[in-house]
Amino acid sequence: MKRSYVWLTCLVVCIAFVALLYLQGRYAREMIRMRQEQFDENVWRSLDQASRELEKAETFRYLQKVLNQHHNEKQGMIHPDSLHITHILPLDTMTPSRNSMPLGSLTMSKYNRLAETISNLQKRAREALIYEQGVLDEVIFAVMYTASEQSFQDRLNPAVLDGCLRNALQANGITLPFHFVVYTSDGREVYRCEDYTEEGIDPSYQQALFRSDPMGQMGTVVVHFPDQKQYIRGIARYVAPAMGFTIILLITSLITIYLIVRQKRIREMKNDFVHNMTHEFKTPISTISIAAQMLADKSVKKSEETYERLGNVIGGETRRLRYQVEKVLQMSLFDDNNIALKMQELDANEITENVVDTFSLKVTQNGGTLDMKLEAFNPFINADEMHFTNIIFNLLDNAFKYRQEDKPLTIQVHTYNQGETHFCISISDNGIGIQKDNLKRIFDKFYRVHTGDKHNVKGFGLGLAYVQKMVELHHGTIKAYSELGKGTKFTITLPLAED
Repeated sequence: MKRSYVWLTCLVVCIAFVALLYLQGRYAREMIRMRQEQFDENVWRSLDQASRELEKAETFRYLQKVLNQHHNEKQGMIHPDSLHITHILPLDTMTPSRNSMPLGSLTMSKYNRLAETISNLQKRAREALIYEQGVLDEVIFAVMYTASEQSFQDRLNPAVLDGCLRNALQANGITLPFHFVVYTSDGREVYRCEDYTEEGIDPSYQQALFRSDPMGQMGTVVVHFPDQKQYIRGIARYVAPAMGFTIILLITSLITIYLIVRQKRIREMKNDFVHNMTHEFKTPISTISIAAQMLADKSVKKSEETYERLGNVIGGETRRLRYQVEKVLQMSLFDDNNIALKMQELDANEITENVVDTFSLKVTQNGGTLDMKLEAFNPFINADEMHFTNIIFNLLDNAFKYRQEDKPLTIQVHTYNQGETHFCISISDNGIGIQKDNLKRIFDKFYRVHTGDKHNVKGFGLGLAYVQKMVELHHGTIKAYSELGKGTKFTITLPLAED
């Protein structure tokens, strides 16, 4: 799988999950908005009902008061309820007809007395109806003018108002605790509930009281719900877990893709390692095999020089083979932390000079130059001599391997002190350089920058991993700077030996 496909897959997965999170967020906001609108509508409806109920309670109270007063004043008068008339008939039906009454059944005097009685009952009924109409007019007058003559503070009954608000809110499905304050028309506070707090005061709801009265007799009740925000946003408690699981799935997907890519890279590194190990082992084995065949071939005459030369070839290739095997075994020991260093005080300038002198012949034979500046005034460090030598040799060998074929190789070795506590050595070259993406991976075990199948850049990918591991075991640091086509520079910093 190409890297572009991997990035494209990651991009598609990220876009899909981000879109899903966006839709879930929009859904949650829409649900919160709808619940807020529904809550506001129920509250306004409840406040309107509570205001009407408050006015009805006042009207009923004044009605009872006026009726009681008139009842006491007119106690002797006929009241419609005192008329025990079982059947009330129209007046024309209550007047007896001469034709309907049989002759001889009643005398004329009895007939006149019955007509007079009926006339009296009709008169008393009319008087009672006129009285009740007058009482009703007086009640309406009292409600319209008597109540408005009182101040708003005298007309307000906080207990009744609290009951009206509570009943109206519960009737509309709102059971949240609420606090309220009552103000006059000019903004003066009249009443505040006992458990009133400023918490959750925003938003608040206002409703006019006694709306049919003049402006001076009107008032305003302000209601707020301390737990309103938690109630409104409570609907999101079902969306939040879904968004959380979506984020977990996104992270899991990215980690899965990363692990797949990492396993693919490890597999490629393993295949590259096996390929290079086969090549590195095959060359000395082939050389040894050829030398052994020449020694065993009796048809070829051999002089002492021939035996010596073949022996040297076999010994050299054997040492080369052993060196490759030891390099792999050393990295295995480093992973298990079983390596033992023989620490001693060393002159780093002297060791650097010896390694450079040995390696300079190889560079000059290939048309290159190796410059050295030993400017460290205090070069004494605590280190293992063999491994410190290998560190410098591996970096020089790495610079030699990754040189440019069409350009003379130039290697510069520079030693200096960093303050009074550290010794530094830098090795720079003008080789092919390293891409920025590869630079952060060059210290990984078995990793090699791809440069083709040229023999001079073959290896196990263990050289720089070995260098970094050894520098860390010496309590130092190593940094790499490189630019593709211009070269690479390694800088090692080690602590100085204590006095």
